[in-house]
Order: sequence, then structure tokens, then C-alpha cells
Amino acid sequence: MPTPHRPRPTDVFADLLVAVLSGQRPVHAMLGHTAGRAYDELAWLAERGPLRARGTRPVVRDIGYYEAGPGAVEAFARIGAGDQLRAMAFRLERGRDLRWRCTAVELGGPRPPHPADD
Repeated sequence: MPTPHRPRPTDVFADLLVAVLSGQRPVHAMLGHTAGRAYDELAWLAERGPLRARGTRPVVRDIGYYEAGPGAVEAFARIGAGDQLRAMAFRLERGRDLRWRCTAVELGGPRPPHPADD
């Protein structure tokens, strides 16, 4: 019997991040899926609703990744909502428990100043 197709971690995390950044899921849904400063950065970004679009649900249009080393993947995605297109980059690292966690997330495009940048 063939093994069911398991989605790549990059695809799963891209969808989760888009759901949080568009307001479809709460930020705390990512608590067990982030490590380091990634949760704080994600919460800061989500608060500003960068992927919220009126009447159009954002979707991952394209995704790519680079294996930065053993247990580390850097990914990029094109996020579309209607005629808007945004870029998203994120890093995944596999822990000792063999679970993937997001350790960094960034969005392309205009970004309001972050308090830590002062």
C-alpha cells in the first residue's frame, strides 16, 4: 500500500504563517511551532495585519527553499491576495525532538518601524 503524501515542512509552515499574518488564526496557534525570537516577531507582525485584504483570502502562490545545513531550512514564498503580491521569508530548524520550528520570519514590502529598531 503506498504511503500517503506528507507535505513538506516548508509548505505547512508557509500556510500556518499566512493564516496568522492574515488574521485567520490567532498568533498563539504558533506557540509550539516557533523558537527564539520568532514568536515575538510574528506577534509584532500579526498585530499590524500585513496580509489582511478586503474580500480576498491570501494564499501561498509559490514557495522555494534552501537547505542551509543539517536541520536548517531557509524558505521564501510569494503570497497573493487579489492583485497584491507580497514576499515572505522564514527559517525552520529541526530540534532534538525532530520537530521543525520557525526561528525567523520576515515580510517584504513596506514595514512600520519596530520599537527595537530605535
